[in-house]
Amino acid sequence: MTPQTNGEQHRPQDDEQRRPGTGPEGPRIDSSEIAVAPEDAPRPNEQELPAVEHYFGDRAGLAQRYVGHLASTGIERGLLGPREIPILWSRHVLNCAALADVMPEGALVADVGSGAGLPGIVLALARPDLTLVLIEPLQRRCQWLDEVIEDLGLSDRVDVVQARAEQMAETLDVDVVTARAVTAMRQLVPLTLPLMRGGGELIALKGRSAAAEVEKAAKVIRKYKGRDVRIETVGEEWLAEPSTVVRIVVDPR
Repeated sequence: MTPQTNGEQHRPQDDEQRRPGTGPEGPRIDSSEIAVAPEDAPRPNEQELPAVEHYFGDRAGLAQRYVGHLASTGIERGLLGPREIPILWSRHVLNCAALADVMPEGALVADVGSGAGLPGIVLALARPDLTLVLIEPLQRRCQWLDEVIEDLGLSDRVDVVQARAEQMAETLDVDVVTARAVTAMRQLVPLTLPLMRGGGELIALKGRSAAAEVEKAAKVIRKYKGRDVRIETVGEEWLAEPSTVVRIVVDPR
């Protein structure tokens, strides 16, 4: 599956200079001393297992394999900080998997600023009915995503596009846009809502600041034809810390 584009896709150079393994913050650490072999990657604990079984079912082994990628090459290449290894399941994978509860059946989904495939790859594993486009501007991250998608056998319905979201506004028309830890709602709305030219819904993973962000973004939401703005908690039945999402319905252009 490859989204249709007008002309050659822009391929910006990866100009990020942070050393691998340092993560977004904290002291510089030799990633070779931190990253683990995939078979030694964290496994869900007793409290997390019911959620893993609920969201992934017979694909739980693939989800574990994905965690292995995150804990090894994901750390080595700086997609995640090494401190994230003990909480890969709770804070990252299951936090994203909860989005599966609110995804429409058979949707074409764009994951903006996909990074390490959160939530894009997680949704592909949890919901085999979805088709996904992972939009990521950095070349090294796109290369990692391509490698992981191929290894997990998801290439038939998950595509990676190296671009910024605003570059895709005239070439992509999807049903749903997801985003996690990209930017505040005020800046996120202009990047995401134009990707749904035929109408759709933004489902953005947010934290405690969700209500304040939505309030500050009220004018820009109206400008980009967003309506029915809701802040919801998902995964309450399965997660110790349920996920907070901002949902915005988008009218057709």
